[in-house]
This record gives sequence, structure tokens and C-alpha cells, in this order.
Amino acid sequence: MAEHNLVGIRGENLAVEYLIKKGYKIIERNWRFRKAELDMIAKIGNQLVVVEVKTRTSEHFENPKEAVTITKQRNIVRATDAYIQEKEIDLECRFDIVSVLILDEKVTIEHIEDAFYPLL
Repeated sequence: MAEHNLVGIRGENLAVEYLIKKGYKIIERNWRFRKAELDMIAKIGNQLVVVEVKTRTSEHFENPKEAVTITKQRNIVRATDAYIQEKEIDLECRFDIVSVLILDEKVTIEHIEDAFYPLL
């Protein structure tokens, strides 16, 4: 497996641990709809939370919020809509980003709640 894929998997695993410690229940990981993938679907309280995980091994890249482009947001929203319909979910939904920065063995996690809103 390519190094960047291993880094991404490690970042997602760290994000899962982080969210569980914050009280989230992880429902799905890497759920696919057509060409789109939802990194993580979680629940906290009466809210469904779709989480995009961005893992970096350098501080020289754009911030995680900028990495989730308008096109990516639209794909996430479409996939989320398909997921909600398929699973017949009736919960409020929000979209979060979890940024995982791995520098050597130091890990920094930033959780951005309500990182973006569905576009019309």
C-alpha cells in the first residue's frame, strides 16, 4: 500500500479514537456512494455527524478547511443524502472536519464542528 494511503488510514484511526473519547458513536467508516466516500459517519446526542478527515505530515500544506473544496463538499452532501435515504434516518445532520497533523511522533488533532453547510 502506498505511503500516503497508510498515513490517511492512521489519521482516520486517530480521528476515531479522538471522537469516541469526546462521546461520539461511530456508525460507519469509508461509506461509498458512486465516486464519493464519507470518511466517517457518527452520532452524538440526536445529531448525525458526517466527518471528513484530513491528515497531514507537514505544516506546509493548506489548512484542512481549505482542502475540502466546494466540489468535495457537494459530493459529501450528495453521498450523505443517499446515506440518510438508504438508512431511513430522521436526525439533524452536520458536517465536521477533523484535521490530523502528524509530525514525527507528535500528533495534533483539530476538530472543526459545522465546518460547512449543504449548498443549494
